[in-house]
Amino acid sequence: MTSTTADILLLAFGSFGILIALTVLGEILRARQPVHDANPMLDTYMTRVQSWWGMVAFIGAALLLGKPGIMTLFAFASFAALREFLTLTTKTQADHLSLALAFFAVLPLQYIFVGFGWTGLYTVFIPVYAFLFLPMISALRGNPQRFLVRVAETQWALMIAVFCVSHVPALMSLDIAGYGDRSVLLIAFLVMVVQFGDLLDFFFGRRIGRTKIAPGLSPKTWEGLVCGVLSAMVIGAMLSWITPFGLWGAALMAGIASLVGMFGNLVVTAIKRDRGVKDWSHLIPGQGGFVDQLDSVIFAAPIFYQLTKFFYT
Repeated sequence: MTSTTADILLLAFGSFGILIALTVLGEILRARQPVHDANPMLDTYMTRVQSWWGMVAFIGAALLLGKPGIMTLFAFASFAALREFLTLTTKTQADHLSLALAFFAVLPLQYIFVGFGWTGLYTVFIPVYAFLFLPMISALRGNPQRFLVRVAETQWALMIAVFCVSHVPALMSLDIAGYGDRSVLLIAFLVMVVQFGDLLDFFFGRRIGRTKIAPGLSPKTWEGLVCGVLSAMVIGAMLSWITPFGLWGAALMAGIASLVGMFGNLVVTAIKRDRGVKDWSHLIPGQGGFVDQLDSVIFAAPIFYQLTKFFYT
């Protein structure tokens, strides 16, 4: 067993321990509730904890399988997220070919470029080449009705569901001096600090939150956000041993990733409100879809990747 594998197993057991504690906390709070009184906040908290059990299991298994497992998991996540996003967009028959290319050409090519570590391609392929090429395909179909809306929604879907998500496995392609083949642990670090920060933002926001960040859009509060980011920084510092960042660097990177993720969650919520839906899909019973579960990580991934690349490679 390599040191990296041992560290992954240690993280998995540690994550399960934290989840057990969070689950017990939720059950204690639920037991203190009057029998006939509903508590939507507590129900949502428990739902998020339950989703984390599955997420830790899947991501832990993928990390143990190495690069093939991680590439497969996140490629599937991109496919599911792209499907969820495009289901809620405006499309006509003129867009069918460009949509097929998005799913069966752009998405697999992006992950092929990431798999081979071709940084010059996967960082510009979607925001440049797909951005220019797919609208040409739709324009050739000769339907100008709501053309700009249709094209913009497709571009947003590709950027969020494919470009941003692919930057999670792209962390494995970074060449960090003295870090060896441990780049896979950066994925565990990113997911843990962002998701736990998001969960604690929700918990503290409902317990002590008073000032809403965007009234009418989300119940997220400034108090919850601050507590969530600070919690993420503490968790990041505790996990500094699996990173090349050092103690303070890990705390700072965790705080930035968590902050970006929380504001990304607001963006995704605004899109859902615009479309009049509560969840992106019902793929995960009672918990929505992939975008609902990974929205914070989706927005944090490219920022975390670029900061790591700029300062540590």
